Amino acid sequence: MTLRVLLVEDDRELCRTLRDAVTAEGYEVFTAASLSEGFALLTGLGAGASQGCPPVDMVLLDLGLPDGDGEQLLVALRQKHNVPLIIISARESDGQKVRLLDAGADDYLVKPFSIRELLARMRVGLRHRGTRVAPAVTHYSLGGLSIDLGARDVVLDGKEIHLTPTEFDLLAHLLHRPGRVYTREELLASVWGYAAHAGTRTVDVHVAQVRGKLGDDGAIIRTVRGVGYTADG
Repeated sequence: MTLRVLLVEDDRELCRTLRDAVTAEGYEVFTAASLSEGFALLTGLGAGASQGCPPVDMVLLDLGLPDGDGEQLLVALRQKHNVPLIIISARESDGQKVRLLDAGADDYLVKPFSIRELLARMRVGLRHRGTRVAPAVTHYSLGGLSIDLGARDVVLDGKEIHLTPTEFDLLAHLLHRPGRVYTREELLASVWGYAAHAGTRTVDVHVAQVRGKLGDDGAIIRTVRGVGYTADG
């Protein structure tokens, strides 16, 4: 079953980037650019849900919306449903964080944040509700190549291979779901983050660097012409 996520964010570029990154993880994402749109989506999705079931499985909620404060949606949602809700906001006040967490938010991320951290916190929120989340790939072996995603170790023929943090994150993201084809835009959003000013050519450069360091085993990263890259599993 595909998990449904409501993303309420008025920054068009950020909304698109987050939507692409979350969609790449296998979620179905519904976006709203205002408080009223968020309420309308919850109402519409709720009408199509089975009786007693929440309209979505998770909410990612900005606070500073053009027609009101996201806190209003949090309060209204908590009156009916207990789905995981993560605040994503530029507001850094500890007092506000505590108030919203006490009001029912599961987590609070201050912008800018890592896409990978957001995805990890989403998985935690879902697990706390007893929702099954597909386990991430943690170890990969092929011939003389061994990759431990948890320890961030890459060993080739018994020798440790040094990858930069970005190179490793790129490889790890591809191996998280072997066989899934990621566009360059999805990889840019997930690995470099929405605040990055890099272009998609950066993805190609880093893929080439990783392949070069892995030698013949670099073929585990396969180019899908006209689309992007995938890792063979």
